[in-house]
Amino acid sequence: MWRLNKVRHKAGRHGDSSEQFRSKRREQENALRQARRDRQLVSKRLLLNDDEEHPEVTMETNSAGQDVVSLFLKLQHSGPEKEADLKALSKALRDPSAQLTFIKYGKSMHLLVGLLTGSNAQCRLQAVQCLHELSHSPHATVAPACLPVTPYLLTYLSGQSTRFTELCLYTLGNLCPDSDVVTEKLLAQGIIPALTSCLENQRHNLALVEAVVLKQLPSDLPSLLLSVLTPDPQFGLAPAIECAWCLHYLTSRQSAVDGRVLLCHGALLQCSSLLVSIGGVVADGKKEEGMELLICPLLRCVGNLLSSCPVDDLIAQVDDVRLPAALCALLQAYLHTQPALARETAWVLNNLTAHSIEFCSALLTLNLVPGLIQLLPFSQGINTMVKLRVLANIAHKKKEFCVQLIQLGLLSALCATLKMADPEMVTLSLDVLFMLVTSCPQVAEEFVKQGGLSLIEAIQYNSEGEMRRRAAYLLEHKLLS
Repeated sequence: MWRLNKVRHKAGRHGDSSEQFRSKRREQENALRQARRDRQLVSKRLLLNDDEEHPEVTMETNSAGQDVVSLFLKLQHSGPEKEADLKALSKALRDPSAQLTFIKYGKSMHLLVGLLTGSNAQCRLQAVQCLHELSHSPHATVAPACLPVTPYLLTYLSGQSTRFTELCLYTLGNLCPDSDVVTEKLLAQGIIPALTSCLENQRHNLALVEAVVLKQLPSDLPSLLLSVLTPDPQFGLAPAIECAWCLHYLTSRQSAVDGRVLLCHGALLQCSSLLVSIGGVVADGKKEEGMELLICPLLRCVGNLLSSCPVDDLIAQVDDVRLPAALCALLQAYLHTQPALARETAWVLNNLTAHSIEFCSALLTLNLVPGLIQLLPFSQGINTMVKLRVLANIAHKKKEFCVQLIQLGLLSALCATLKMADPEMVTLSLDVLFMLVTSCPQVAEEFVKQGGLSLIEAIQYNSEGEMRRRAAYLLEHKLLS
């Protein structure tokens, strides 16, 4: 999720062009936010058996279906090979077609319930593994078919076996994104108190607690998550990583009430403070293995919460001006090795500067802008777009900021972005250029000296619509006047 200031732009004789531009930009931002949310929320995990390192290659469809039927019939009768048969069944259920065969076969779920509640601990574990394989199914009909078993999974969340509880949690987490019916049933069955109890009792092992996307936000869940967010040297990064992903799922929901609840619990303050600490460590070249697995959900939490935070409360919620420096350190550290993580960092920078003159000023005061400008011509795609938006946010705040951006070399970087093939990139570059030449008339002369005039003329000649009108306005009123 992200937002940025609407860039003011005069459009010559077209009096309503500015409002049309803002309206179109709002529609694009809403669509992008929804697309990013959809991609981030639905996340299924497949846990393998302890003796497996990689999932086996899926067998042929006909063979898998036949094996499922054969194993189902064998499991209806007790015998010494029941544990081995269950293990074979869990592997057969990795085939999507076999999953459908199994749930359509009479009393298949009753069989798993019986094994799940039996006295043989290993059979119970393998029965949950079978359910876990089903929960990973791409078919929407599988999740509702598993509902007869979910009350038992919830009961077992209070068990003593880490592996067993872990399988139950991941299975429940996999089932939720597929069906609102399943989510509502789980809420009615008491998943909220069950998860809360699990958090309280298993805080030392939060690798157990993968987020479940729910339709309610219990008041005590955020505080429990935040209480274990900071990495504990005794247990490593794993608990904090899972906790951060849980918070990410909650912050990604569209409810304004949820955002306020999380802000009241100090989620933005704590997540941003943790990012400041991590950014300092990364800047010193001390990247711990797996650190990026924690950084990613933290960035998404902060980015989403920034867009929920009232402008007047921003400084109170994020009271550390070192956050921009930490974000820039992460951006530099992961730009080439993990560009997706660099992109998430740039989104947060965009949200941070969209409505805060203080953080825009911090980027300039801490001499962080030159690094962003230098990266513009060498980045690709969305990374370049977001960095340019951050610079646009700074330029939009103050005339003095525009002057500083010019002194730091933004004009030559714009000459590079104006040559790019992406129309949206060129349009945003024109907007930034407009703000610069408006704030300081001498900029137009310098831009022309750098060969910018021919670039704008080429855009006017080769482009259409809004981009052409922007180029024409710049030529007529700013560059040739």
